[in-house]
Amino acid sequence: MSIPWVSGYLRSNDPEGSNFPPVILKGHDHMPAITKAHKLIALSAFALSATLFSATTMRAEATTADATAISTSADVAAPVADTAAAEPQATAPAAAPAAPAAPPVWSVGPIDFSGLIDGYYNFNANHPNPATNQLRNFDYDANSFSLNMAKLTIAHTADPVGFRIDLGFGKAFNVTGSGISSCNGNILLGDTRTCDSINDTHLEQAYVSWVPGKGHGFEADFGEFVTFAGAEVIETKDNWNYSRSLMFTYMLPYYHFGLRTSFPVTKKDTVGFQVVNGWNNITDNNAGKTLVFNNVYTTSKFVWAADWITGPENTVDGIGTDTGFRNLFDTTLTLTPTSKLSAYINYDYLQNRNAGENLNCCSFHVTDLVHQQGIAFAARYQTTDKIAFAGRYEYIADESGAITGTPKASLNEFTITGEYKMAEGMLARLEYRRDHTDNPFFVKGLEFANNLVKSQSTLEFGVTAFFGPKR
Repeated sequence: MSIPWVSGYLRSNDPEGSNFPPVILKGHDHMPAITKAHKLIALSAFALSATLFSATTMRAEATTADATAISTSADVAAPVADTAAAEPQATAPAAAPAAPAAPPVWSVGPIDFSGLIDGYYNFNANHPNPATNQLRNFDYDANSFSLNMAKLTIAHTADPVGFRIDLGFGKAFNVTGSGISSCNGNILLGDTRTCDSINDTHLEQAYVSWVPGKGHGFEADFGEFVTFAGAEVIETKDNWNYSRSLMFTYMLPYYHFGLRTSFPVTKKDTVGFQVVNGWNNITDNNAGKTLVFNNVYTTSKFVWAADWITGPENTVDGIGTDTGFRNLFDTTLTLTPTSKLSAYINYDYLQNRNAGENLNCCSFHVTDLVHQQGIAFAARYQTTDKIAFAGRYEYIADESGAITGTPKASLNEFTITGEYKMAEGMLARLEYRRDHTDNPFFVKGLEFANNLVKSQSTLEFGVTAFFGPKR
């Protein structure tokens, strides 16, 4: 989960034994008087002798320089205690390896810096007033330019201790921070223990990592971290489409606060376990804790991930209760049949047993069961180094009407996205999306005119610029 870093670099010089000035032979103006033939013979003999002498000297000096270079390289690469004698080589020694690249400018010593800016323009064919895209989470501004996210990440890879902090602003942080419990109302009641700072809305992640030296891949993180569930993530650049799916918006948590662990049981299979406060909150809303179990199986052609999240998450009239459990089962199968083609299938089942307050106050009982399930299919094809296309279709059975307000409702959406890599670290995406329900739900024109339709079509153009060790 942490970003790799570069601590430094070694700069070495390879002496070139052949870089010597050429031998210059000068004629003698006062040689004894001999015949022309004798002169030619004498000059030839002298030149041959000088050439042989020069070649022998250069060969000896080159061999000495190469031996020195090999000795120096061995001293750097091998421990001092290693005194094994090297076997004599029949051929000339290989050239010294090229010096590693200098650390990138976004790293300062062991600390990595990365970030992104993500903005978009959205056109909604319904021209809703207020100008809002319904059933959307981050790109909910319609017919307008908008800032989705501006984020800065500071991280250090565990060695054995590391950390990561993600800070940001924009529409995405307004949504993910909606679970923050403000202290304003609690101050009047004289209890600030059950609230968070309003500044926590700008915090996506903040956790400490521990990777023990002999832990065989075991890692533990404590703090606030994004969820493992789902086929998509909060950052646009790491998804195939610009907008997020309905399942990501309505059926999954964004983040948790607590303890997260992972351990590779085989080379292909990794298991994880988490104990967290709940869904999208830093301060727990009740005394109960939510448990997260996950498993990831990885091969060269597919990755299968499965998550189960369970725990009491009910709040009744502002009072948290441990009565009634929320359960989410999430699984994603990602396929990579070729280097250019990828696809995934994502299935989610969510249920919550609601709670109600008893007449005698401050005690609760289980009421009704709310549940939804959805499935999504997506594919992405990289046509060139700079151009890619992605498509997504999903269907949600909103059995209890928690999303649209109508029981037994169904929703579906189709999205097609074109991507262009403008430069290293900059992506542009043009996207068409159509959302549909089986009952009138979407506002067309003025909301107060009660002019509702069953579908919503949007055209969106977004640009994301990002920097950091991982591009």
